[in-house]
Amino acid sequence: MAADMTIDNMRGIGWALVAAAMFAFTAALAKVAIEDYHVLQILFFRQLVVLISSLPAIAPTFPDSLKTPHIKAHAIRLSGAFVALSCSIWAVAVLPLTTATTLAFAQVFFVALLAMWFLNEPVGKVRITAIVIGFIGVVIVMRPGTEGLFNSYALIPLAGALGAAIAIVSVRRLSQVETTATLLTYQAIFVGLLAGLPLIWLWRTPDLMGLLLLLSMGVLAAVGQWVGIRALRLGEVSVIGNIEYTKLIYAAILGYVLFQEIPDIYTIAGAAIIVVSAIYIFHRETLHKKTN
Repeated sequence: MAADMTIDNMRGIGWALVAAAMFAFTAALAKVAIEDYHVLQILFFRQLVVLISSLPAIAPTFPDSLKTPHIKAHAIRLSGAFVALSCSIWAVAVLPLTTATTLAFAQVFFVALLAMWFLNEPVGKVRITAIVIGFIGVVIVMRPGTEGLFNSYALIPLAGALGAAIAIVSVRRLSQVETTATLLTYQAIFVGLLAGLPLIWLWRTPDLMGLLLLLSMGVLAAVGQWVGIRALRLGEVSVIGNIEYTKLIYAAILGYVLFQEIPDIYTIAGAAIIVVSAIYIFHRETLHKKTN
């Protein structure tokens, strides 16, 4: 049994490494695309591909999957998801790839706080200490004293992290009362609409290379999601969840190779603190679930 679990974990880690690479490449492509296309146009193409990839799961229950008494909760979740996705694209346009990736991990701490406030999840002194230490890492990455109080552009990935946390906490609550098909349908359709409607004014017709770039981002994001799910099915959550932080390594390599970016001491130090604190919180949640 233990040998089988080890083999499954190794397979899961392999898939998780692939997923992390795909998301890092998606962010790198967004940094290229943002030079020619608006954030919302990039997001629209990404969601279009994700919607197409989700059709096999959505189609059997559509349009019944749109019926729900929890419209307000879905609206909060979709708003958070929209902010998270759009800010993740915007962030790589104004920040080094590694810095944007590092600050996005602040969602771990936001999730812990929101779960405490809105889901009544218990939070002890040790966990609160880990959250505070993690936010100290965030402040370090924001470069205190180098550009006034901090680098104001750093607020963009933090806003995205908060949006992602809102979406995650909302899904935790909605998953107790909604089907997976309903959650997929609302995410796939309405985030795309939120991004698509403003394109009446913001649209820029892409040439062939631009179209391939935009569609490639969507394909990488969609495949990354499915690969990530495969990883979680094979390996233990406590093992697979921590592989996400390899995105920092991928981002650093891609940032250097593609954009000649070299992470500074603030980013390296802050990233180390954030990752250690986040991994600790993740392990505490995993142990708590095993004991309940």
